[in-house]
Amino acid sequence: NVTVQRETITYATITLQNYFRMYPKLAGMTGTAVTEAEEFFKVYGLDVVAIPTHMPMIREDFPDLVYRTHAAKFTAVADHIAELHQEGRPVLVGTVSIERSEELSGMLERRGIPHEVLNAKNHEREAHIIAQAGRPGAVTVSTSMAGRGTDIILGGDAKTADSDEAWARDHASVVAGGGLFVIGTERHESRRIDNQLRGRSGRQGDPGESRFYASLEDDIMVRFGQGTMGSLVGRAMSDDAPLESRMLTRTLEMVQGKVESHYFDIRKHLVEYDDVVNGQRQKIYDDRGKVLDEADLKAAIQAKVGKEITQRIRETLVGDPAEWDADPLLAELNTIFPLPPRIDAGLVADNGATETEEAVLDAAEELYAEREEAFGEATMRAIERVVLLQTVDRLWVQHLTMMSNLRQGIGLYAYGQRDPLVMYKKEGSAAFGALLERIDHDIAHTIFHVAPAGQAEAGGAGPRLAAIDTKKTTTVLSKAAGARTSGAAQEAPAVDPSAPRWARRQAARAAGGSKKSRKRKGSGG
Repeated sequence: NVTVQRETITYATITLQNYFRMYPKLAGMTGTAVTEAEEFFKVYGLDVVAIPTHMPMIREDFPDLVYRTHAAKFTAVADHIAELHQEGRPVLVGTVSIERSEELSGMLERRGIPHEVLNAKNHEREAHIIAQAGRPGAVTVSTSMAGRGTDIILGGDAKTADSDEAWARDHASVVAGGGLFVIGTERHESRRIDNQLRGRSGRQGDPGESRFYASLEDDIMVRFGQGTMGSLVGRAMSDDAPLESRMLTRTLEMVQGKVESHYFDIRKHLVEYDDVVNGQRQKIYDDRGKVLDEADLKAAIQAKVGKEITQRIRETLVGDPAEWDADPLLAELNTIFPLPPRIDAGLVADNGATETEEAVLDAAEELYAEREEAFGEATMRAIERVVLLQTVDRLWVQHLTMMSNLRQGIGLYAYGQRDPLVMYKKEGSAAFGALLERIDHDIAHTIFHVAPAGQAEAGGAGPRLAAIDTKKTTTVLSKAAGARTSGAAQEAPAVDPSAPRWARRQAARAAGGSKKSRKRKGSGG
């Protein structure tokens, strides 16, 4: 009985990588960037520089202990925690998930070991728990994301101590015992997260120790390291007997490196595909920005109308004039703007293609001037802006949907021994070219069929006009354009001598050229 929902629509999309690339300058600071140096360089062109620590790092990192089963591993972890707690050592235990942290918490409760659990379920107490994690005998069970970037003060937070002398005694006791002991219950898929967990201990020159526990049933082992680690751990005599060696630790790090490389390839692949859309996105957004910035879009609109008219005429009136069929052409032109009575089949038959083209272009310009006079110059400018923006936005959303569908099925080209990325670039480029043509087409077929709200024709011989609230639109767009240009003056477009005659004529008028006077031929619409 679940209601079928409408399919979602993507209005804009960008990967984080291309989003960050939009900034003119990029920089960052973290304690765990060295393992990701290759990705930073290949994706962002950034070098990673390691800065020496403020104080010498004296933490001791013990080799990993690897068990056959998850149960044996967690039992060993609980035993180790109980031993450290008995000695009065503060312990921070890192788990890979909330479920694992609660599982370990249950084991500690059954052993009567007091502890704090730091996960997403009690984030409000996170600061308090972290502040007390360095007290003698404190046991803190944490997920991988909790407490990062925090200095765990040995001896606890001095602000909550009974006195400065009491805190000093606790601090000295913890330092003498070896500092904070960090236990990792499982290797993460990224070495960076393990380094962040280890980094809770041995900060600012304090002593500390760390050790990771692993088993063949860990997720990373099952997915990536079962064969390599299985042959090594197979030497263990029983489930409860771990293997401990530097070679095992290096092998685990090699497995993590393999995982990181795998996910880096996925992210790199994603960026390569998004780079195709990114170039298209920049073109559309740049054009859209110009629509908001430019005060007068009349020349651009008329150029698109002229282009559409010229294209339709030149595609139809070819070959022997005796074989021309003017009716389909006139019907198509009539969808662009209402043709006056003088533009008919007789005019096409009596004149060549060039004369017909000139006559239709003149009629379109005359009707455009009539509409501008009827609506007012300011209103006409608002209509032009709205038509451009709405057309670009509508077709861009459709294009994003098409590119998403293309991306989902492009992998099938691999079955035909063709590179899917190359085919995605090829088909995406063709689709974008069609998009630009469609934008010009729809603008040319829309501009003569809209009118301000209250002035749209309700019927009669002419076409019904769509209504636009120009007052509201003008206010919104004026604010947007003002924010972008800060009142900068707009320059008229230069006249391109290689452009078609109708385009040169319109560009010259937009640049302030003299307008040629024309006599209206016959009665017009």
